[in-house]
This record gives sequence, structure tokens and C-alpha cells, in this order.
Amino acid sequence: MVSSQKNRDKLIERLTENSVAIVFAGQAPYKRGDEQYPFSPDRNFYYVTGIERENCVFFLAKTTTGVTTTLYIPRDNGILAKWVGANITVEEARDKSEIEDIGFIDSFRKDFAEFIFKHNINTVYLDLENRDWNALPSTGLSFAKELREQYPAVTLGNLYPIFSDLRLIKEDWELERMRQAMAITQEGFLAMMEHARAGMMEYEIEAYYDFVLTKRGVQQKAFQTIAAAGKRGTILHYVANNQKTKDGDLILLDAGAQVDWYNGDITRTFPVNGKFTERQKEVYNIVLAGHQKVIETIRPGVPFPRLNEVLKEHYLEELKRIGLVETMEDVAKYYYHGVSHYLGAETHDIGRYMDRNLQAGMVLTVEPGLYIEEWEIGIRIEDDVLVTEDGCEVMTKDLIRTVADIEAFMAKGR
Repeated sequence: MVSSQKNRDKLIERLTENSVAIVFAGQAPYKRGDEQYPFSPDRNFYYVTGIERENCVFFLAKTTTGVTTTLYIPRDNGILAKWVGANITVEEARDKSEIEDIGFIDSFRKDFAEFIFKHNINTVYLDLENRDWNALPSTGLSFAKELREQYPAVTLGNLYPIFSDLRLIKEDWELERMRQAMAITQEGFLAMMEHARAGMMEYEIEAYYDFVLTKRGVQQKAFQTIAAAGKRGTILHYVANNQKTKDGDLILLDAGAQVDWYNGDITRTFPVNGKFTERQKEVYNIVLAGHQKVIETIRPGVPFPRLNEVLKEHYLEELKRIGLVETMEDVAKYYYHGVSHYLGAETHDIGRYMDRNLQAGMVLTVEPGLYIEEWEIGIRIEDDVLVTEDGCEVMTKDLIRTVADIEAFMAKGR
């Protein structure tokens, strides 16, 4: 169960006096006609409520008279429940969120206006995350616009950097869900390795992964699976997965299961015919050695950017050795992404990177890659790592990654 009260306590500590915080659950947009996209709760809302229903609002006030917490939910949807299922009840909301004060969403704005006036609130905190100027505004950004018009004297506070800090260090219940997602993901990868054959379509290989997830009760993936064979493996986010593999191809597979909104994220690259060529083996082992060097670097206090520097220094030395590059600028032709990102309730979990030192409790990916289009070789090896007090734990260590282990596994039954 989500420790929502503990999470709310952590949030309360970060708010200024005489302020309120509002977090929206979100709502599934319409795809076409009366069909909606699957609903995925706002992760910050879920973090402080444990509720995974749409069209709900979390209200938290910190005043001189104490803390007020209210969860707003939709009213009983009556006959519509026979079509789409019943809305969450007051009793269910109290039980799951551990919030006693439950209101209905149609009274939220009225209640909010009264509270602001009676308590002379100075600051209203909203999640103002906005990564793209041209993106559709989130519910929080839309409400901020309304707030500016209605209460021009009220200061807007941004919850995004606060949640970024709070969610960065994982609780035990979060790690448990992530370990489950990673275990299912690993099982799916073994199924793909076992059944892959030259001449199969990329989506046919992917289908063995999908079957494992479905069998394990996974309803949503962490992200759209990448199944990229041959030259397509040099495209970082190739997701068409609709081309035929050929004998001699490597296939790069980047995939993750999601369990109770928490994610695994793994990449493996292997030959569809079960046997690496000598050139593929050489490049693969350069990536694998870089993977190990980055893992050995991870410990509390290390600046996050140092991980990528370690990998690029390794690549410069090794790619020089095989005659592919001369300078660090040349390395960028074959390696053009970061080696790590945070992982949690979002695949690219929220949190600052450039000015952050590693801390125990963070979960990171380690995903070195090399992408040599002229050789039709795209290789990435990705594992999920927990920063510990004295180093790190590779949470996905049980999934094979060496050339010898992959070839031996794939040779079985062929």
C-alpha cells in the first residue's frame, strides 16, 4: 500500500506557512468519438493519495491554525456505472488515501474560494511542470491561469521541484513494485532470446515479450517497446517494429513492464541467429566494459554528470584502439545520449541531473550504447541500479549480458 500519509507529511514540511497545495489526478483524453485513452493517474497525485481514479483533486492547506487535507472525488455516476463502472465511493476514498475529509469535485472551486478568503492565503502551490512550449497545458497549468485572473495578489508556488526531490529517494514499497516490474521484464527478455530467429519480423520477436507481460497480469508497459534490428538499432527511439530481420542482424530491444504504476527499464542487444560476428562481438564488449565502469563509479556523493564522463573517456580510448575515432568530438558520432536517467513511477523519473550528487535510495538506469550506422550495428546494454550507502545494487543483474552467456542461452533448442 502507498504510504500516502508519510508522503503528505514530507510535502507539508516543504510548504511555506499560510499556503495551500493542489494536485490534480488528471483525466483520460478522448481518442475519437466516445472512446477514451486508458487513464494513467498523475504520479504526484498518486504519491500523496494512493488513489488511481481520474477527475479527483487533492487539497492541502498549511496555516497558523494547523493542516487541512481534503480529497475531492466525483459523485456517484448512477446509471453510467453500468457502462463504465462505478465512481470511487467516499468510504473507498477514505480507506485508500487515509484522508478523512472527502468532498465532491463539483464543490471544489467554491470551497477553494471560501478557504482562500477566510484564511488570507498568500501562496498557492500547483504542479507547473512544462517541458514543451507547444504542448497542451496540463490541468495544473490551466488552473494557474484561472488563479492569476481571480487572485492576482496570490503568489504561485511550483510543486514540481518539490516532488522532484521527494520522489528521488525511493521508499521500500516503491522498490518492491519496481523489483516486480523488473523481474517480469527480465522474464520477457529471456522469452524473446529463446524464440528469436533470423527472418522473423521485429514485432514477432516482441510478441513473446508481450505474452509474458499479459500472462503476469501487466496491463500497461513502462513505455512503447523498441525492437530494432540491423541499421534500425542506430535510431534511439525506433518504435515501428515492423521490419523483417535478416541473418547476421543484431536486434536491440528496449522494454519495461509496469507494476502498480512503477517501472522496469531494460535493454539487451543480441544476434537474431544466436551467434555474434567478430565485429559485433568486439563492439559489444566495448559497450559492456563501459557498462561495468559506470556501475563501479556509482556511489553516494558522485556527481551525476560524472557517470557519462566515465563512459565517454572509456569510449575514446577503445574506439581509438579499433581505429574508429581520433578525438572526443568523434565519439559523439557514435554515442549521442546520456548513460543514465532516474527511474520510478515514470520511466524518465522527475528530478534534476546536472547539479545533483548521487544519494542512497536513488534508482538509476545504466545504459551505454554505440551506434555505428555504416556497420549496421546498434548496441545498447541497460540495467537498473539502486544507489546504496557504500556503492550500488544492480537490480536487474540476473538477466544475462555477456556474449558467452547470450550465445549459450540462445543455442539451446536450435
